[in-house]
Amino acid sequence: MKPITEYKDYRKYMQDFYDERKRTGAFSWREFSKLAGFTSPTYIKLVCEGKSGLSKVKTPQVSKAMGLSGYEEEYFLLLVMFAKATRDADRKAILLKLEKIAIEHKARVIDSDAFQYYESWKYPVIRELAPMMPGAQPRKLADECKEYVSAEEVRDILAFLVKAGFLKKDGEKNYSQTEKAVIGSAEALPIAIRAMHKEMGNMAVRAVDRYNANERYFTGMTIGVNEANYARIVAEIDACAKRIAAIANEGENLNQVYGLNFQLFPFTNKIEGESHA
Repeated sequence: MKPITEYKDYRKYMQDFYDERKRTGAFSWREFSKLAGFTSPTYIKLVCEGKSGLSKVKTPQVSKAMGLSGYEEEYFLLLVMFAKATRDADRKAILLKLEKIAIEHKARVIDSDAFQYYESWKYPVIRELAPMMPGAQPRKLADECKEYVSAEEVRDILAFLVKAGFLKKDGEKNYSQTEKAVIGSAEALPIAIRAMHKEMGNMAVRAVDRYNANERYFTGMTIGVNEANYARIVAEIDACAKRIAAIANEGENLNQVYGLNFQLFPFTNKIEGESHA
């Protein structure tokens, strides 16, 4: 799904959100409406079809239901205002605000032409680390990584990141990010993204014993679910991830690169037929 800053129609964004949730798990218009606080199970569907609209009170509820926060929530609220505005002056003012947010929070969506980015943890880590260490040689960057990477690899990774547009050079050895966020296109890179998830998962396993409790945070639970609350849990995790990304993007004087992985997976087969609860 595209970043919200690429939309100018809030109904289209809501429809794409629904389609994405439907594609990745059990999700219905009834569930979407319920998450947004509507008693009518079809109201959200009617909004997406242009047969109804969002009120000033309900708009923030729908935003929260889609896991939006920070600038993304602000952008969605402006989209709704833009759709309702009738005066040209008002529409122009709102459009300028939308464009300002889009520029400030531009995200790079990776597709097949940048497949290499997901080949290893080294690419996203060096993308974050290099701007923190202006003037650093590849050897120094490599030495700061917890997992092994050679200076030669770092040199090649930096060259790729610049060529592919993930970093830009500011001088001889200084780097800055072209966009604050990088988003993987699941449609274009399913195999590469799965490989990255496996690699990050293995690193997380090693981190359990490798770092002190004050350097890493792990928690977990075992829960019973059905299709409906599975979809709600996924939406909640996604919303949390977006809030964390917003916090990270607002940070200044960054001095360390962390990995954050959310994991939700089945321990058992589905129990079919009569409930045993």
